[in-house]
Amino acid sequence: MPGTNLTREEARTRAALLHVESYDIDLDLSSAREGGTFRSTTTVRFTATTPGAESFIDLVAPSVSEIVLNGRALPLDSFADSRIALPGLAAENELKVVADCAFTNTGEGLHRFVDPVDGETYLYTQFEVPDARRVFASFEQPDLKASFTFTVTAPNGWAVISNSPTPQPEGEGDTRVWRFSPTGRISTYITALIAGPYVGVFDEYRNGDQVVPLGVYCRPSLREFLDADAIFTVTRQGFDYFQEKFDCPYPFEKYDQLFVPEFNAGAMENAGAVTFRDQYVFRSKVTDAAYEARASTILHELAHMWFGNLVTMEWWNDLWLNESFATFAESVCQAEAAGSQWPDSWTTFANEMKTWAYRQDQLPSTHPIMAEINDLEDVMVNFDGITYAKGASVLKQLVAYVGQDEFFKGVQAYFKAHSWGNTRLSDLLGALEQTSGRDLKAWSKSWLETAGINVLRPKLETDAAGVITSFSVLQEAPALPAGAKGEAVLRPHRIAIGAYELKDGQLVRTERIELDVDGAETAVPQLVGKVRPTVLLLNDDDLSYAKVRLDADSLAAVTEHLGTFATSLPRALCWASAWDMTRDGELATRDYLELALSGLARETDIGVVQSVQRQVKLALDMYADPAWREQGLARWAAAAEEQLRAAAPGGDHQLAWARTLAAVARTEGQLGLLAGLLDGSQELDGLAVDTELRWVLLHRLVATGRADEAAVAAELERDSTAAGQERAASCRAARPTAEAKAEAWASVVEHDDLTNYVQDAVIGGFGQADQRELLAPYVEKYFAAIKGVYETRSHEISQQIVVGLYPALQVSQSTLDTTDAWLASAEPAPALRRMVVESRAAVERALRAQAADHAAGARELGH
Repeated sequence: MPGTNLTREEARTRAALLHVESYDIDLDLSSAREGGTFRSTTTVRFTATTPGAESFIDLVAPSVSEIVLNGRALPLDSFADSRIALPGLAAENELKVVADCAFTNTGEGLHRFVDPVDGETYLYTQFEVPDARRVFASFEQPDLKASFTFTVTAPNGWAVISNSPTPQPEGEGDTRVWRFSPTGRISTYITALIAGPYVGVFDEYRNGDQVVPLGVYCRPSLREFLDADAIFTVTRQGFDYFQEKFDCPYPFEKYDQLFVPEFNAGAMENAGAVTFRDQYVFRSKVTDAAYEARASTILHELAHMWFGNLVTMEWWNDLWLNESFATFAESVCQAEAAGSQWPDSWTTFANEMKTWAYRQDQLPSTHPIMAEINDLEDVMVNFDGITYAKGASVLKQLVAYVGQDEFFKGVQAYFKAHSWGNTRLSDLLGALEQTSGRDLKAWSKSWLETAGINVLRPKLETDAAGVITSFSVLQEAPALPAGAKGEAVLRPHRIAIGAYELKDGQLVRTERIELDVDGAETAVPQLVGKVRPTVLLLNDDDLSYAKVRLDADSLAAVTEHLGTFATSLPRALCWASAWDMTRDGELATRDYLELALSGLARETDIGVVQSVQRQVKLALDMYADPAWREQGLARWAAAAEEQLRAAAPGGDHQLAWARTLAAVARTEGQLGLLAGLLDGSQELDGLAVDTELRWVLLHRLVATGRADEAAVAAELERDSTAAGQERAASCRAARPTAEAKAEAWASVVEHDDLTNYVQDAVIGGFGQADQRELLAPYVEKYFAAIKGVYETRSHEISQQIVVGLYPALQVSQSTLDTTDAWLASAEPAPALRRMVVESRAAVERALRAQAADHAAGARELGH
């Protein structure tokens, strides 16, 4: 359906012609319990600058029964290719469209979910980027804002929530009618409807005379786990901080946060009715890092109420600014808001967000932050580490460049000038130039219009006494992969260099030098004549966006003492540098393992611990010399068991090491421990073997053949929730038999009836790293299937399959050759090509890293 792929030029043409006033949307959801379709009636009022011109409105629906334009019935075949043609427009127009729209199970449009616990039906909408048109006829582009009035018919006893405050339902009998008041002028993609027997907890935010009603909702089956007070606390902190910094009151009438099932993203910033994945309602013990991540997401979506909702990008090429601003805002709020539980949020930012950005920025699909978005297919694959994390990193640099006070003054002016409107990047930069007095054109060109990531390396010499005789910072231009867009350049960086000495068993910063780095080499005379410290750390305090390398002596000291840095941020920066060196083949996997074994035992930041645990497993699975891999995995598993047994009872580290052991256990003793924890015959003091941990333990036992289908069925009987069904599906796909793999493959590729979450669980279980031989036959099947999958499934579903089933574990030149042959012959759509090319890059990188690890092993044998 090419009509679903709106181009930027089509959007420009339509925006120049039309001004949309309002939508009245009447949705009859009385059939929700049965599924299928629902009746959608849309009346939209709009003007046209050129009477007599033709345009179109968007709609994705099984059928249309009525189209009336200005009192004139249009033929039903005006609806074709997901568009309704609108000929002969008047200066002022009223269009009525009656359609039967479809409930979905893909997390797009109006998602329908039946909770196996209570048998009840739960609905929610997800419209970003172009899916409001799956629920009502709409001009589906962000710059055609309008006021929206929803009228909803739904079963009696349901909660119905939208952007406007929920009215009292009307009527009698089995259904009720909710008539919502009109919204302010907002874009189609942030309208929302959530309906079902959800339960809510209510409070309010007060600031002087301002009162904002607050609500937190979830399904009844999760109510006992809903810690609404903690959610309200973070929300209030965000309201206080953002209203002060933006000098702009919260722009909507209420603020609801709804935890909904089978949600594809982390959350969605619908105006006044934010939807979150309901995994954020923790039904089992999680570490503090999970609570921090939830708080960050809450603040991210709240920041969008101003930046994105009140003021909205004109077109999706400025998606980066929308998401980057919210990502920066969540971190600065966590770091500075009064009462924040996570004031070290910039450590998490360096450890999580920037690592994501660095990885994304080295893929063949890397692009300038200001990506060229030609159509909707472009934007659908652009919710990436550059759009979110690199953009936020660069905004952080911009704040340092113009000054934080001046930055927020510019943002205040921006909101005052453009409230309820649409903007481009130039509007924000213009406001910042006015408040800061700085010309940002050169900054914008260097950082926003170029691709890739620079590498900063120290260059130093010392004399026999260890005194530094010369020191400079070398900058390398990004090594852009073949086919990457954008120009590779050297950029200006504002960085700090930290000098650290080992004192009383801790690495303590003894000196900090802040300077500008520009060009290929920048001298640092401030260090000349001083005794070389134990560690010299470039980009200390994480001021700039760059890959950082350690000199040989600093790397040796860090390898031995990484866990002893007195503060968390330099530890996170060193962990990130070591991980990037491993991915680049500059540090052998076996050496990264040794670093992890040395440093993690003393690492206190649980977010860093969990991140490194995941990275070690990935390195061993993908980057280790295959001839040595089993030895490395055995060493890691033994260390995980040792750390688990040594961890403080009941603490976060104990839980993190339990999950790590469950991912890698291989000996009879380790697997026996997992089985004993599961059946209760073994216990570890303080370790709560609760619902989620039971599934983690069982998954490994099933994948190694130590547990069978009967064990999965028994566990599912204990946990007959939707989450339990997903965990069971993953376990069944992980069974080490050809029959299990064939069954899993068929359920995902050959059939299309799985929900988005169950499909994702099956894909996750299918690809077990120690089942490579079982998975080898699916390389050919993958390339035979994916084009058809992409052309017939929705974006979210096809992306899960294309990326999740790519044969990344078959690390060989043959996999690269097979991929290249398919790319050359299949003529894939650009978005599909990008997904496959990115997946291919992971195999190519793994081959290089494996060669580096093999060479390191050969050197060890040579010694």
